[in-house]
Amino acid sequence: MQVRRVVRSVSRSIHSGLARLPEDVPTRRTGRHTIQPAKIVDPQEEHETYRLGGRPHTRAHGSPGFSDSRLAAKLGGILQRLNEMDPTDRPDLLSFEPDELHRELMRHFQARGQPSYRADQVRRWIFEALARSPGGMTDIPEPERSALDEVFRIDEPLEDRVSVSSDGTVKHLWRLHDGHLVESVLIPTDSRLTLCISSQAGCAVGCTFCATGWGGFDRQLSAGEIVGQYRASRRWAEDNDLGSITNIVYMGMGEPLANRPAVHRSLTLLNRGYGVGARRITVSTVGVVPGILELAERPEQFRLALSLHAPEPELRKSLIPLERRYSLSDVMEALGKFNAAGGKRITFEYTMIRGINDAATLAPELARLAREVGAFVNLIPFNPIPYQDWRPSSPDPRRRGFRPSRPPWRSGAYRWPCERPEVGTSMPPVGSCGPTPGGGVPSRTVENRRARPPD
Repeated sequence: MQVRRVVRSVSRSIHSGLARLPEDVPTRRTGRHTIQPAKIVDPQEEHETYRLGGRPHTRAHGSPGFSDSRLAAKLGGILQRLNEMDPTDRPDLLSFEPDELHRELMRHFQARGQPSYRADQVRRWIFEALARSPGGMTDIPEPERSALDEVFRIDEPLEDRVSVSSDGTVKHLWRLHDGHLVESVLIPTDSRLTLCISSQAGCAVGCTFCATGWGGFDRQLSAGEIVGQYRASRRWAEDNDLGSITNIVYMGMGEPLANRPAVHRSLTLLNRGYGVGARRITVSTVGVVPGILELAERPEQFRLALSLHAPEPELRKSLIPLERRYSLSDVMEALGKFNAAGGKRITFEYTMIRGINDAATLAPELARLAREVGAFVNLIPFNPIPYQDWRPSSPDPRRRGFRPSRPPWRSGAYRWPCERPEVGTSMPPVGSCGPTPGGGVPSRTVENRRARPPD
């Protein structure tokens, strides 16, 4: 609301003839509005200076511009404050849990004297039709769409780049409202289409084998920005004949359990809002113990993947620095409680790096840990990254030697591990399922294209 008041105030001044903005001053987008910065006149200087977030622009006195330097300075102050305002001050409809969304919409429409069924209409547009703006909600009167757009926003990320591998893996680079980039990956197989999504822009954990960790941490994602990746990916998959997304894994950029408020909210949204079954959603973690315990307390049967990568604490510490804070023994204790909650499958992710963690002598301890909590094990070939000269384990003899014979692995509650298909092997370097901003240098088998934002 504050943005609109400032815009109207400046607009009235401009259109009343009191002020005129030069046409060649660079512009800046704030929400739905494109604002030109005011020209600030410094009486001590021989030139008038136009200031806008970036470098100053100058114009000699006497050239077209504001006729009144005091008015120019006043308007300049208003526009400077406007430029500093957060363009996302309107609540994001994508971040409300279903019940919250209904309450907010009911309050909004009741205040405008509208029937209560308007809230249900908007809810269907959000969760079923995947509307990208109130303007597209065609069964709602135009004045009400405009009013919705003034009060709320739909903050879905913009498609910046798409990389398609020869095996069908699709990697999206998404641009958020503030310019930060995150990635998601669509992984097709014969029986399913899995979406790997990000929970943070960057990552602070710093795992030594992960490209995202080497890039550092930028910020947390909101629940709306997390589910926005699902919405945009689902739309892309349907438009490109990949079918419906069947599974979601939080294995993209960031440590999900280091962003628990937004991740928990996004889990509820995906499950109760968009209808994705809890057993088809897996949250990955390097071992954030409080987050594992919180996830265990949820009634839904969301699944958990532990980025283990080494069964011995000292070796794991060299790969995953967070081992110093949450020891493997503490992580295993938390996993025991998660397993005791019932119906919540645990998977160990184990990236095999040649000469680092693929010695056959490590296999018995891995089997013991897996058996302790009834876990599956995914043996994942290391995907080389620019920051390490490591290589993946040999695809056949090394990994066959790493796995114990079948009988011991089937004993007790332990089940035979499944190896994740080597999807996306022609993709740019990745961390976990997919992400590192920009994605490195793709091979010849990858199609890269930049896509325009939606109209």
